[in-house]
Amino acid sequence: MAYMITDECISCGACEPECPNEAISAGEEVYVIDPDKCTECVPHYDESQCASVCPVDCCIPDPNHKETREELEEKAKNLG
Repeated sequence: MAYMITDECISCGACEPECPNEAISAGEEVYVIDPDKCTECVPHYDESQCASVCPVDCCIPDPNHKETREELEEKAKNLG
């Protein structure tokens, strides 16, 4: 599933350069993740980089965008 950024985001910007798919951008108040580009960093990394660098733990799985590993891999292929 794609990740999302919650309202707890402090807009530090740590997550944006870590995303291999350029799915993260600055929103009006907090950073946002484009679910059409987010692959949970599959197949680039073993864990989602946004979540691993977030100092306030506001990068979480988005329950509205559930995908299997196979679907994430296919999405990653189509993005490249």
